[in-house]
Formats: sequence, C-alpha cells, structure tokens
Amino acid sequence: MTHLDLPGIGRYQLRDPEPLPVPPGPSSSRVAFAAAHVVADPLGGNAPGAPAAVDWETTLAFRHRLWSLGLGVADAMDTAQRGMGLDWTATRELIVRAGAEAKAVGGRLACGAGTDQLSSVDVSLAAVTAAYEEQLAVVEGSGAQPILMASRALAASASGPEDYLAVYGRLIEQSERPVILHWLGEMFDPALAGYWGSADVDAAAETVLELIRSHPGRVDGVKVSLLDAGREVALRRELPAGVRLYTGDDFNYPELVRGDGLGHSDALLGVFDPIAQVAAAALQALDAGDLARYDALFAPTVPLARHLFAAPTFHYKTGIVFLAWLCGHQDHFTMVAGAQSGRSVSHLLELFRLADAAGVLADPELAAGRMREFLALAGVRA
Repeated sequence: MTHLDLPGIGRYQLRDPEPLPVPPGPSSSRVAFAAAHVVADPLGGNAPGAPAAVDWETTLAFRHRLWSLGLGVADAMDTAQRGMGLDWTATRELIVRAGAEAKAVGGRLACGAGTDQLSSVDVSLAAVTAAYEEQLAVVEGSGAQPILMASRALAASASGPEDYLAVYGRLIEQSERPVILHWLGEMFDPALAGYWGSADVDAAAETVLELIRSHPGRVDGVKVSLLDAGREVALRRELPAGVRLYTGDDFNYPELVRGDGLGHSDALLGVFDPIAQVAAAALQALDAGDLARYDALFAPTVPLARHLFAAPTFHYKTGIVFLAWLCGHQDHFTMVAGAQSGRSVSHLLELFRLADAAGVLADPELAAGRMREFLALAGVRA
C-alpha cells in the first residue's frame, strides 16, 4: 500500500487502482473526443505573455495515448490553452503536427479554427471572417475535422444574431466537410458573454438552431459547454436529425452521454483528458449495454471533475496538467504562459485526493512521490 502524510488530512493511503481493459477500438455507440492539453518545454521561457514553447514529442505522445484508448482527439481547443497562452504560431504547428500523427495511425482528429491571430478584438466583421478563413484552411489542410471555435473578436464585433449567422454561414459553406460548432459559456471565457447575439440563453439557442437548419448536411454537430444539463437536453431535442450534440458539460457528462429514452449526447470533453482510461472503459461498458458498469466507472470521476472545473472555471487547465504530471504522462509541472500558478496548493491537494478516489492514478507510488515533491517545493512537508 502507498501512503503519505497530507496537510489537514494526516496519514493518507492511496487506493490500488482497478486494472482497466484497453478497448479494441472506438466506441460503437457514441462519438467521443478528449480535448487534449499541450506539454510545455520546461526550458522554453514560458512566462506570461511570452511566445509558447511546446515540448512536441511529449505533446504528441499524449495524443497517441488517447487514440490507443479508442478516443478521438479534439485539438487546438481551450484545453490546449487557446486564448490563455498558446499563440497562433504554436497553434498552427500543433494542428499540422497532430494532423500528420492522426493520419499515421488512423486516429480521429478535430481541430479548432478561431480568430486568435488578431492583435485586437476591436475589428470589423470582415476581419473576423478573414481570420476564421485563414485558420480553417490550416485545419482542413491538416486533414482534421474543423471545429468553429467561439471567437472573442466576433463577440466584441457582432451587433446581433444576424452577424453571427452571416459569419458562420459563410464559413460553413466554405468548409470541405461538415463542421462542429462551438458554444463556450462565459464561465469558461468571460469575453464570450452574450454569444450568438443574446444574453438570453434560450434566444441564443434559437440562433444556433436557425444556423444549423439553414445549412442542412453541413453541420456535424454542436459542442455545448454551458454546465447546464437541462438546457443542453432541451437543445439536443430540437436539433435536426443527424446533427449531434457534443456535450462539453464537465459537470454532468455521465448522464448526458448515457442519455434517456429520447436521445443522448456524444462527447467532446476536457475532463476526458485526465480520466481517459476510465472514460474509455465506461464507453466500452455502454457499448455492451452494461449500464451498471458504466455508472460505477463514471460516478467517482464526477467529484473530481466538479473540483477540476470549479470557479474560476477557465483555470481548469492547471489541474489537467497537474494530473498529467502525477500520472507520468510528462516529466514536469510547467505550463505555457506560466499557467501552473492558476490554482492554489490547497486546490491541487484536494485534486490529488479526488483523483485517487476516482481511480485515475494508475501508478500510486509515482503519484505519491510527485505529490511529495510538489508539497516540499510549496513549503509543506508530506
């Protein structure tokens, strides 16, 4: 048994994680993407405001791990610190590199196309559209499925729903394959308040539906990250046949992906990055119709997810990288833009405990040793 002394808790014994099977391939009943983080180069000068320096070998190795578990990779998204340190130069390289790796192994890949190369959000709609078009060309050139990311510049420039319909309509018609729309709530990015032209979420949903209905066969699905299961289900039930609702609800994903008698959500989730092996096993159980096993696997991950994505939600990336380090997927806890300082020691301490309870620390000895190193650096003896 592995144990260590934790401040405020005392002598803590880690659980022996349950060995989980590796699925033979992607889920047959759901489409599931894990939004993946990037691994910083620890000697790359990743200070706030500095250009992003990425450890490409380790970053791409993590994507291969996700593919090996039967999960798709959603790349160059907010989990990869878009808008919080990963600049467009590094993002473009990430998309190109990930596209090549996906082709080599037959992995499913979708990548975000946005407008973050713009130096200001105070621009014209024409400039917003041109920025989207530039990034869309890079995504399509990589062979990835396009995700039209929510844009701070569009949120600042649009005067109402008609502007969103015009900009997105142009992009949807240009895309070589059906796109995934991206609705990111303001808890993930305060600059996106009032997205789709209204602060009223129901009115915003009507704009999304109008956009999708106006372009039949051109929208694969919509990724919704509002942390509101009821609103997601209501939108899901209004979608045209064949259009997927990709849940981005990192609080309520088990019930949304499980579904009800009227339908289910597919998944495009940041929380699938740290709980990838558990998620893959749960989806395998769902494929087999073993709902009890599905529920049993996912249930202990929910407290972890709710803590990981607690307000201020946009700092969840810090916890994701911390867990990747604890699990041995990278050799350091350094982030692009110095974002490792985004959560407190007490927050990360509780994250460690919840990750152990959720069964995601596959090597307890390694995790305990790294937790001791972290606490010692913070001036805490464990």
